Amino acid sequence: MLLTLLLSLILIASIFGALCAAVCLIQNRKLFTSAPKDIQAAAKEHPERFPGQHVLGWKLAILCLLIAIGTFVYGGWDGIKNGFSFWQFFVRFLVMLYLWKAFDIVCLDWLLLAKSHFFQHFYPETEGCAGYRQFGFNRRGQIIRILVFPFVAAALAGICLLIG
Repeated sequence: MLLTLLLSLILIASIFGALCAAVCLIQNRKLFTSAPKDIQAAAKEHPERFPGQHVLGWKLAILCLLIAIGTFVYGGWDGIKNGFSFWQFFVRFLVMLYLWKAFDIVCLDWLLLAKSHFFQHFYPETEGCAGYRQFGFNRRGQIIRILVFPFVAAALAGICLLIG
């Protein structure tokens, strides 16, 4: 279980790193698809603050996403090596997914979007948008993910059993 928690922390850190790379360096409004609609509409494209800013952002985002995928690969490999049953794999992957989702809801949606001025610092044109005060704007999508995660965990567990 300790490894599962460590992998969850690495997953969370990598997703947060990808978000920071997207917001701070890539600054492409097409990446704002999960933000409230009024923030998406108000956000504008920004020129590079320094040469290579966008390229650096893309490289960091891709690295972070590869690390996120790697947490599941390593979790599966470790389970195969230790002779995990389907239910042990299932619990590992479900814990990882639900901890990530809890972080997403509490830290990214509530703290970062609704309470801090993180996004407004990089997108000052979005200051005053009502979306920053609408915690739960993506409630339907979050609930759908929470309901789908057991199936994802089961599929990953099944894949690990087939490989092992």
